[in-house]
Amino acid sequence: MEGLGGDAASPMGPLTKWKTEFSRVFQIYLDKSTPLPVQRWLGTLAVASIYVLRVYYLQGFYIISYGLGIYILNLLIGFLSPKVDPELEALDGASLPTKDSDEFRPFIRRLPEFKFWYAITKAFIVAFLMTFFSLFDVPVFWPILLCYWIVLFALTMKRQIMHMIKYKYVPFNFGKQKYGGKKSTATGGSPNHRG
Repeated sequence: MEGLGGDAASPMGPLTKWKTEFSRVFQIYLDKSTPLPVQRWLGTLAVASIYVLRVYYLQGFYIISYGLGIYILNLLIGFLSPKVDPELEALDGASLPTKDSDEFRPFIRRLPEFKFWYAITKAFIVAFLMTFFSLFDVPVFWPILLCYWIVLFALTMKRQIMHMIKYKYVPFNFGKQKYGGKKSTATGGSPNHRG
């Protein structure tokens, strides 16, 4: 009865141990990459370029690219949207501050930048791996898919921008008003004093 509780002798023991160790090391590298957004996005750009080159040279897998484009568009909407929708908040009586006397509340994204980056990178890697299986190479007329995706992107972005204008929020740091503290004089004395 001693062997029933231990998993050291089971064939899944080493596999589970390896998976746990790999997961731990992977998480360490993810944690180290968190404060490096430029390097992360450059890595994602490299992965995306490899995927695009593979699809271009194979002249196929357009349906995977279309699905990838729709998924990235969905992620982009989450990235540009506030965590708490102002439309639903307006029904409750609370709303975003519109006057100087209202309380300041920072813009909090529904999908944070790190999760946005991670999801896009995983999506490109999965799409790249899918190009190795001919099962996913469905013959389609790619210009129709491209036109449909462009129209879908334009309509979705128009709706999102109208939502931003209506509820007066900007999901980016640039272009926002900066507030400064009290300004001190350089000489340390009174501004009217000439010395």
